[in-house]
Amino acid sequence: MPTLPWTVPNTPPARTEVHVFASRFETRSLWGALRFFLKTPAVWWQVSRAPGAYGATLRAEPFRRTFWTLSAWESPKALSAFARTGPHEPTARGLARHMRDAKFVSWTAQSDDLPVDWTEVRRRLT
Repeated sequence: MPTLPWTVPNTPPARTEVHVFASRFETRSLWGALRFFLKTPAVWWQVSRAPGAYGATLRAEPFRRTFWTLSAWESPKALSAFARTGPHEPTARGLARHMRDAKFVSWTAQSDDLPVDWTEVRRRLT
């Protein structure tokens, strides 16, 4: 199962509260999974340069047509700005029709606890 490593564009201050966001996408078909996979590099490039981003990773289970994302942000406002700009916004819109299911969850954590463990992400999304 391919996993992109935790990428830290901006180091958060120690002992600071951060906004964590996780998602789980299941595509309708393998074709949808391939489209998701092909669109990933542009969004990954964007998040690696996004103001307020404290880290991000992606786990792919392409033959199960499932993708998991995890990111940490300075604030919900920073996450929202990322989601509505650059490659993310048109990519999300374009992939929506290929999704069978999508789940999202957010919570706060301490910067010293980053990155959040995938076990915790799965617990919150399933």
